[in-house]
Amino acid sequence: MNRARIIFWGLSLVFLLLVAGLFNLEVIRGRNLRGLGEKNCIRLVSQRGSRGRIVDRNGLLIAGNRISYDLILIPQEGIRQNDMIAKISRVLGKDAGLERGRLSFGTSMPVVIANNLKLREAVSLGQLKIDFPCINIQANPVRGYPEFKLACHLLGYLGEIDRWRLTKLEDYGYKTKDIVGFGGVEEKYDYYLRDEEGGVSFQVDHRGRPVRTLGFKPPVNGKDVQLTIDVRIQKIVEGALGDRKGAVIIMNPYNGEILALASSPGFNPNAFLAKDSSTVSRLFKDPAAPMINRAISGAYPAGSIFKLVVAAAALENRKITRHTSFLCQGQLKVGRQEFKCWSTHGTQDIVDALIHSCNVFFYRVGLLVGAQAIHDYALRLGLSHTTGFDLPYEKQGFIPSPLLKKISTFKNWFDGDTANLSIGQGDVLVTPLQITRMMAVFANKGYLVNPHVTKSINGKDMFRYHKKPEKVNLRPETINYINDGLRGVISDPGGTGNVLSTVGVAIAGKTGTAQAPPKSSHAWFSGFFPFKSPRFVICVFLEHGGPGYYSCLVAKRVIEEMLEQGLI
Repeated sequence: MNRARIIFWGLSLVFLLLVAGLFNLEVIRGRNLRGLGEKNCIRLVSQRGSRGRIVDRNGLLIAGNRISYDLILIPQEGIRQNDMIAKISRVLGKDAGLERGRLSFGTSMPVVIANNLKLREAVSLGQLKIDFPCINIQANPVRGYPEFKLACHLLGYLGEIDRWRLTKLEDYGYKTKDIVGFGGVEEKYDYYLRDEEGGVSFQVDHRGRPVRTLGFKPPVNGKDVQLTIDVRIQKIVEGALGDRKGAVIIMNPYNGEILALASSPGFNPNAFLAKDSSTVSRLFKDPAAPMINRAISGAYPAGSIFKLVVAAAALENRKITRHTSFLCQGQLKVGRQEFKCWSTHGTQDIVDALIHSCNVFFYRVGLLVGAQAIHDYALRLGLSHTTGFDLPYEKQGFIPSPLLKKISTFKNWFDGDTANLSIGQGDVLVTPLQITRMMAVFANKGYLVNPHVTKSINGKDMFRYHKKPEKVNLRPETINYINDGLRGVISDPGGTGNVLSTVGVAIAGKTGTAQAPPKSSHAWFSGFFPFKSPRFVICVFLEHGGPGYYSCLVAKRVIEEMLEQGLI
């Protein structure tokens, strides 16, 4: 009886343990285990859509897509792994990524083994599928830049999302390993340009072999972005700039549309798609800084182009008239310091002083007007703050004033500071885009426009999203006097931009030679044309390019080629 009792209670305990285990599997862990079972028998193969295209104002393609072929392995049992990997290696001619192929059989999910395959390689690998059903060749659209370096700073480039962007964008559907835009249009409008991933789900048996398709979600292509730039003008501008460090901008003076924007040196955005780490590393380490968009992210002393601000402030505050003149003897003593002019000009009025870029005249005028008034008019003409340009990383520049100097350095402002400010030196910093915008005020007779490069997104006109031009409130006679000087810079035999007088269109503009010790000066030229009915504003900046004359030569080549191609 005792033995029977022991056996009974022992069997009862075993039965209770079985019931408890079954309860745990079915009730407590049932939902989780069912999910794991479904995942184990379901495979997902993602499919990417095409990233939105970027085209110029005439619909010419600047950034598009090409077909790339990827080798994907869908793990299955019973596959002769070593034999398969050897044959794949024979086709590719390399062992790169094949170790991942071996490791992929330790997971249940499809794994990309090689990407960017040539068509010949994709066809050869596809033929192996007869013997190795786990091989899958998938065609994916990949970004391509058919014009290579053209407008590279406007376009930006693509790369794998970093932690900083992921933190900010994960609520918008971005995830680890996503390819996103960096810089330019690719970054600014990434949300519109990016595609929406689709894919196929299918059921597999216990050995990983496909049994049936469960569902298909088609990928969604990104939206197309049309820019305001004209590829024909962009090519002319970049050709004229060549290998020089600097920037060239051409803009519509009435609505702020950027027709061309070049920064040099540049880079090939395709290098980032090829995932060539050595090339990419060299670009970021290059002391010439090819990744910086000098047109909007480079801040430099303005030099004599800043004299337009001083002229406007003096005329508007009635400190001078059209006929006020000062004698230039090549230098002017301010306090204990002598401030030099680049030549001896004799008696100069406002128009003469602009034509000859006379420093002494503007030293005297600046001292009459005062530093604070010059600062205020600089802000009125769009300096010392961003222009509202629709691409990232625009610098705001800096215009000093007595108050700012006192706050930041606890030092007093002296007349020598005003003299430096009057010719765009000292702590003055501007971007080429700001100078282009300022020059547009004199081309369009008094309006500060909003520079922009986006024309439409997916066919929807973006014009109403751009700020309307703002009236600067300069008197018509102020603009006319300054424009007379700007025209004389080119047309007068003694004008600093007279080299442009032989171009077959009337041009008005201002040169600038901005000191940047210990290196050579920066060269500036900004102007507009045709003079009587301006259609274009141009700004040429050469970093450490010497006198402003050299910027005039670049502008001359640009305008002459535009004339030859019938673009003016």
